[in-house]
This record gives sequence, C-alpha cells and structure tokens, in this order.
Amino acid sequence: MFHKEPLNNRLSKCLLQSAMLLSLCTAPAFASTQQVLGWVEEGLILPENLAVKFKLDTGALTSSMHAEDIERFKKDGEDWVRFNIELEDIATNKQVNAQFERQVERAIKVRGAGGAERRPVVLMKVCLGNQVYEEQFSLNDRDRMNYPVLVGRRTLEKVGLVDSNKTFTAKPDCAKSASSA
Repeated sequence: MFHKEPLNNRLSKCLLQSAMLLSLCTAPAFASTQQVLGWVEEGLILPENLAVKFKLDTGALTSSMHAEDIERFKKDGEDWVRFNIELEDIATNKQVNAQFERQVERAIKVRGAGGAERRPVVLMKVCLGNQVYEEQFSLNDRDRMNYPVLVGRRTLEKVGLVDSNKTFTAKPDCAKSASSA
C-alpha cells in the first residue's frame, strides 16, 4: 500500500531544498563582492593615520576603541567628550598621543565580571582594508587589552566577511577614499 506524505511536510522539504540550492548559487557571488579579512587586521584611526591592531570580533555588537582621560562636557547644549588616544603606531613603532573631541551619540551599559558601567559612544573614522568607515565606537581604557580597537558586528556588516583562520590580510590603504570621505 502506498503511504502518502502530508502536504505540509512535502512543502517544507521543497522549500528547504530550494533555499539550499539558492544559497549554493549566491554564496560564491556574495563572497566575491565582499572583502574577506582576518580576525586581526592593521587599521588606521583617522584623521591622524594612527596604525594599530584591530580585532574583528563577531561576538561583540558595538565596536570599542581605546581612550584615556575621558572628560564629559557640554557644547552648544549637547553632550560631548574629550579623550586621549595614547598608543604605539605599529607602522612606525613610535608612541603617539592624540586628543579628540566628539559629540556623544549615545551611551551604552556594559556588564562584565567587575560589574556594570556606562560608556560614551562616539562617531570615529577608521580605515580598514581600502575603505574609510565612520562608525560608532564605545570609549574605554583598553590598556590591558591586546587590541586597542575592537570592531563589532554593527560595523562588520558593512566591512565584509571575517576568516577566523587568518590575520593581517590587508594593509590599510585609504588614500583615495579618505580624500572623499
């Protein structure tokens, strides 16, 4: 006797097979249009062109940047921060100290082993690969961290794909895009 499979099971299987076939056809095209970077890359903090290690972290939502001496203040009724970035430029092996002032876009609450803290989030321009990105970065003293800049998923969706087996795949080269940004 012939057993007939319910319609919803056949439809589900058909949809699943169609989705798998579509993903096989589009994955190579998608991968070829997106840059593929390693989990650690050299990037530039702009406009100073400060070359530092960027960790591309798919586990973090918001990007984070090393900042010291964070001072909050009001400017034209808006919340602003003044902060220093004191790091070794990996391109020149020289210690660089740059001061920035940025308007606060928002604040985030970060929970960790030591408790919770609120961090300001500002717009910063960075060069990664051959593109300039103006993205939101939370400010935090990352002196004890291996990487002064952490790039989270909100930025990574614009940057491209991350290959966790690779590091330092692309030298930052944003001369053309920096002049237009």
